[in-house]
Amino acid sequence: MSFAIHGLAVSSGIAIGRAHLISNATLEVAQYQLRERDIPAEIDRLDAAFTVVRAEVDTLRAEAAMPGTPAEIEAFVDLHALILADPLLAEEPKALIRERRCNAEWALVQQMNLLVAQFDEIDDAYLRERRQDIVQVVERVVKALMGKTRKPVRRGKDENLIVVAHDLSPADTIQFKTLRIGGFVTDLGGATSHTAIVARSLGIPAVVGMHHARPLIQDDDLLLLDGGRGVLIVDPDERILAEYRIRQAAMELERSRLKLLKSATTATLDGVPISLQANIELPQDVEAAKVSGADGVGLFRTEFLFMNRDELPDEDEQFEAYRTVTRAMGGRPVTIRTLDIGADKTARALRGIDRVAPNPALGLRAIRYCLAEPQIFLAQLRAILRASHSGRVRILIPMLAHVQEMEQTLALIGQAKDQLRERRIRFDEGIEVGGMIEIPAAALALGPFLKHLQFLSLGTNDLIQYTLAIDRTDEAVAHLYDPLHPAVLQLIAQTIQSGTRAGLSVSVCGEMAGDPRFTRLLVGLGLRNFSMPPNQLLAIKQQILTADDSVLAAAVRRLLRLEDPRRIEEALRRINEN
Repeated sequence: MSFAIHGLAVSSGIAIGRAHLISNATLEVAQYQLRERDIPAEIDRLDAAFTVVRAEVDTLRAEAAMPGTPAEIEAFVDLHALILADPLLAEEPKALIRERRCNAEWALVQQMNLLVAQFDEIDDAYLRERRQDIVQVVERVVKALMGKTRKPVRRGKDENLIVVAHDLSPADTIQFKTLRIGGFVTDLGGATSHTAIVARSLGIPAVVGMHHARPLIQDDDLLLLDGGRGVLIVDPDERILAEYRIRQAAMELERSRLKLLKSATTATLDGVPISLQANIELPQDVEAAKVSGADGVGLFRTEFLFMNRDELPDEDEQFEAYRTVTRAMGGRPVTIRTLDIGADKTARALRGIDRVAPNPALGLRAIRYCLAEPQIFLAQLRAILRASHSGRVRILIPMLAHVQEMEQTLALIGQAKDQLRERRIRFDEGIEVGGMIEIPAAALALGPFLKHLQFLSLGTNDLIQYTLAIDRTDEAVAHLYDPLHPAVLQLIAQTIQSGTRAGLSVSVCGEMAGDPRFTRLLVGLGLRNFSMPPNQLLAIKQQILTADDSVLAAAVRRLLRLEDPRRIEEALRRINEN
């Protein structure tokens, strides 16, 4: 039966594909008593379920051995095979079935709980994290016991997998870069959560905040995902499929038309030049930046180098990653943001970052974490400085709020330079250092930052979050997240104007920079440097090429005097239509 589920549209586009469910829910199974004579059959049922899951894992192993599959996937499959073969999981539940005369599902989950409790007591973070692998394996076996085995995926020629999950971390989402994923939907999440941001950078449709999609969808269901309208249609009929395939073709035609703008000089109608740069997460993303015609890399989110791994990337590995991007950009600027970890971005290799914090968005994250772990920070700074010898590199410091944070950071950069000089390693002695303005305190007290930094980058995602006291990952308050709130607009305007008057380059690298609805508004505010996901660059360029800066400046000045949100929306609509 066909039905539709609505959520928050966070990444536009249309995907048609088969559901791939990811579960992270705690297993809950009922217990019931067996007759004595039924115990052998129950043990046989458990053995049969293990046999079925072992066959599934063997199939996965064959898929993982295909060329181009990440090594991490193969390691994951091998680990699950080892867990399945462990007598503590495969044999111990049988003793419980005999002793308690209980059903196999309940006995298996009790043994899982015992093993997980033992893993929770392990000091080593890597081994402790393996408890989740045990849970995933047990979930597979329980599904087999209940007759819900993994069905072979039947893909049509235009079908991809659409990931369906209760929630996904940014670390989960970043793995989609190497897999054939057409889109994803989650029950939780907000429009500017880091997971949504990664989805937009991948250019794949995504809808979050769907509340109850995960329990309503089965593996291999045919799904139609409309990322622009925030709609997921389950088991669509042929008429709906035909309509959406026409819309897909129209979108592809529009993308082809935008490609014609790649070589055009980015300037307004009255000749004001604008720089359009790209945000990237991993070194391989630099190719997309080049294809889009980006003027440089305006934001390299280095925290993704630290995710999905059990050991920290050392200085040399980081240096190679930064140098790869710098060389690929061929002299165009590369702005490397130092480790911005914390809140919903975690890395198991980092000490203390996975601690339970009362409010992680306000806790030990970004520059606060780096200053608390100076050896990790120094290794990254040395790697960035070394890469600066290969091209034009800039260092960007996230989440600055206090003058002493800036002073400590500049002192550590000086220390990293001294260490490289002692090792006779060359770097750019005049490397520029900039700060992310994403906390209202920094935007309201810019003076010291303007004196000691060479450029500013407005992180509008967090700036809006902190100004409006809204958790941007929480779909319950996502409707209150408003880039056009008068307080937000005043902070953005003041930062751009103050930085420009002080002779500093000011850019916006938050989601506002890649949203065509806000392009003319930002130009009218005086912004001359945008940084965004590569796949959004040409749409932004189109807005700039048809805009007149002198007209926009006057219109935006009038807009800034408004206080009623409805009047601000209407004023922006008129600006975008003219």
